[in-house]
Amino acid sequence: MDALITPNRSLSKGGFYVLLGVLAAYNLLIMGFLLLIGAFPVPIFLGLDFLGVLIAFRVSYRRGAFVERVQVSAELVRVLRRDRGLERTVWSSPTAFTRVSVENAGEHEARVRLRLSDRMLSVGASLSPNERTDFGSALERAILSARAERWPV
Repeated sequence: MDALITPNRSLSKGGFYVLLGVLAAYNLLIMGFLLLIGAFPVPIFLGLDFLGVLIAFRVSYRRGAFVERVQVSAELVRVLRRDRGLERTVWSSPTAFTRVSVENAGEHEARVRLRLSDRMLSVGASLSPNERTDFGSALERAILSARAERWPV
């Protein structure tokens, strides 16, 4: 198994630019009207509104770059995480001793955890609750299959 888990972003870069253009045009239209009637301080808040939306989307897109990779082989279960271009291994354990647990399956708080002795790691947090439950089952099947590959019965 080599699963790549990325957050779902519903707005593309093109859609983002269209949204910013519409928001900027609307704010400029309102700003012109407010300046015309003499409400001089209000346009400052429209600019701050636009800046706030821009910052919120930048943070959202930066978090969207987070990638989690779960790899299962006959020897090892490994979890790598890439954030802002930096990839690091956060979990590595022998396949023979690694366990998978799905807590609160089907509920909003569902979690998939890898366990080894007293260590544990949650994986697939960016998936929906149902996807997490399915991923936990697939991960468990992959570990069982990898064990059978190494030690045939």
